[in-house]
Amino acid sequence: MILDSMDLMTKQLDKTFNISPVEVSDTPEGGCATRKDHLTNITKPDRLSKDDIEKDYEYTRGNLYSIIEKGQEAINGILELAQESEMPRAYEVAGQLIKSVSDATDKLMDLQKKLKDVEEETKQKGPSTVNNALFVGSTAELAKMIKNSDLSSSSK
Repeated sequence: MILDSMDLMTKQLDKTFNISPVEVSDTPEGGCATRKDHLTNITKPDRLSKDDIEKDYEYTRGNLYSIIEKGQEAINGILELAQESEMPRAYEVAGQLIKSVSDATDKLMDLQKKLKDVEEETKQKGPSTVNNALFVGSTAELAKMIKNSDLSSSSK
């Protein structure tokens, strides 16, 4: 009975607003596959290739150079404005802009360091052998052994 009255009310609202009924799907996002389903088909490479690393480095480096150059142009403009207007807020903005540009230059230097670290990781290191001699005994036994080795080497 309640469903019949709801159904009747829905039909009247559809007629009033001149719309047609729409089927609602129970699946998430209207029946579309979820993002997680799409991502399962993507395979992640084990390691980035040297070309990928080089491309990313060049792209990031170019962006940082562009940001620094535009920041320097903006600094010149805001400093002229600050000198003409003599307003404290203009000088404050200029100081913040100078700090932003100096941060970008620091990021450029960090990028160089990170590239160097990545290149060191990709280089194959040869096998390294560490030979550690371990003596198990008391200090008196060790001193006696050293004394005996000194005597045998001096007698030769």
